[in-house]
Order: sequence, then structure tokens, then C-alpha cells
Amino acid sequence: MTWKKNILITGGAGFIGSHLVRLFVTKYPHYRIINLDKLTYAGNLENLKDIESKENYVFEKADIVNKEELIEIFDNYQITDVIHLAAESHVDRSIEGPMEFVMTNVVGTVNLLQVAKDMWKEGEHVFHHVSTDEVYGSLGDDGLFEETTPYDPRSPYSASKASSDHFVRAFYHTYNLPVKISNCSNNYGSHQFPEKLIPLMINNIVLKKPLPIYGKGDNIRDWLWVVDHAKAIDEIFHKGKIGESYNIGGLNEWKNIDLVKYLCRLLDKKLGREEGESEQLITFVKDRSGHDKRYAIDASKIEKELGWKPSVTFEQGLEKTVDWYLENKEWINKVTSGDYQDYYKKMYQNKS
Repeated sequence: MTWKKNILITGGAGFIGSHLVRLFVTKYPHYRIINLDKLTYAGNLENLKDIESKENYVFEKADIVNKEELIEIFDNYQITDVIHLAAESHVDRSIEGPMEFVMTNVVGTVNLLQVAKDMWKEGEHVFHHVSTDEVYGSLGDDGLFEETTPYDPRSPYSASKASSDHFVRAFYHTYNLPVKISNCSNNYGSHQFPEKLIPLMINNIVLKKPLPIYGKGDNIRDWLWVVDHAKAIDEIFHKGKIGESYNIGGLNEWKNIDLVKYLCRLLDKKLGREEGESEQLITFVKDRSGHDKRYAIDASKIEKELGWKPSVTFEQGLEKTVDWYLENKEWINKVTSGDYQDYYKKMYQNKS
């Protein structure tokens, strides 16, 4: 079959990536989607078992730090476009070991850019780099992050993502590589690895384990439902302007403590517990180094230019998320035990 596009999605077995891969595979049967993932602890192929037999879906286990592997994949599949999500993304892990973040987020991104530049000599192409609002630093009580906000990263993670953003722009200006960049706020939804705030709290509430909150819990985040994020990437990839950046936000801000208390009330109700029972599990812990006070996205550009806006309120999205975790306890058990990592061996490693 002749495919209209051969799109390489990096990090496609991760939380955001799996939602994006599923959207593109089902919505665009005339595109071939090549899912490249290193399958670190956060990559889970079981997230995609419902589409893995689709004709227009291919999985490749590879590391973007290995340039030779990238060249082979670009050549074998005649890659026409890239949507780049592969990244080390957990701030706490970056504080403990920053070099891994430099290698994947900076060196890996430059490898992808270099291979795309060398391979794309003719035709229409898009290199869509997916980044974070953390590159902008920390906001005070007022204001919003705009696409023109100066970068001011505060953690090794955000510094590595800021560097990768700069390299993407450099390849656009220096080599005319057709790039697009999106910077999103905090994502939440189904299939998220339970080291992140919302799935961690849901799982700990269910298990009646302590709910650790940094500092006083007054750090503020803008929350974006992962399904809406995938739809935004779809819009930017197809309609966004080459060389432009787009901020993607959920248009709502919550203090961490208020969010956790809301989850407690919601789960107490769903689990048939006494009102206020789960709030007693809240435990305040020492704040992490360089913890940004507030993030908030101005998403007016993507709404005005591309017509995108969130499809659900935070309360609606959060209830969908809670219901999914309650209905998929086996998924959580496999992830927390590490058993999910056996899926690749079972489904791919022993096949010729």
C-alpha cells in the first residue's frame, strides 16, 4: 500500500504519546504511523494493544540517542514527518540524575533534527516538537505564559527541554527545517504512570496510603486533559504555521492542595467512604528544590488561529480519569509491580 504520509511519533508508548498514536492511527488510515519508543519505565505497549494489529501501525523499539538507529528507521520507512514526544519528563528524577535528561532531551532531539535535515531533501515535511510550559520558569500571582515569554527554566528537566526547543528553532532558522513547536501545561488522564500527581493520589487514596504533598501545597498548576492535548497536536501538525510556537493549556488553575482535597472528596463518594476520610491521609513533605510557584498558559493563539479549545472542564475530565483508574485496577497493578514490562517480550521480542 502507498501511504500518504509515514509519520514517526517518538515516545509513542508513553502517556501522552499513546493517546496521540491512537488518535492518528484511527483518524488517518491513509497515514502509516511508526511508533518509536525506548520503552523505559514510563513506556507501556499495553496502552496500545487495541490498535497494534492495525495495518497502518508499526512499533520500533529504539533510542533517539542512537543516531544510527534513527537513520535506519528513517530509511526503512521513508519517514515524511516527525512528531517528537520522546523525553525524560519527571522533575524529581532530573534532580537526582540530570545527565540522562541531557542525553535524551537534548542529544536525542538534535539527533532527530540532524537525521530529518539530511533525509528531507525534497517534498513537504513537518517536524513537530512537543515541549512543556516549564521552560518559561515560574509565574507570580498574576500573568500568563505567552509564546513570547522569555525562557527561564528552574530544574534540570526544564533546562533540558528549553535547550531542545532552542535547537529546534536553530534548525529552522539555519537549515530551513520545517518545524513547529507546542508547549503544554500539566497533562492528566488515563494511562498515566503513577509517579505523577493525579494517578499517584488516586492510587494512594484507593489503597489508603499517605498522600504526600510538597511544602504547603500552594503551588499552582494549569491542568490539561490528555485527550484534548492530542487533539491540539493534531490541529498544529495539520494547520499550524511552519516556524511557529503554540501554547496549549487547560484554561484552569488549581493549587495542589485544593486538587488533592477535591480528589479525596470525589473518591470518598465513589468508594462509599465517610466524607473527609481520605483527607486524613494528606501528608506534607519537604518541598523539592527549585519548585516553581505557578504555571498558567495563555492559549488564545491556538484558539484564534486553529480553533482549538478544551472540550471538557477540569471537573469533567477529572471524573473521567478517576473512573478509568477505578475500572482498570489490573493496569495499575501491572504498572506498580513492573509486570507491564513483560508485554514487549511477549508480543514483539520473540517474533521474527
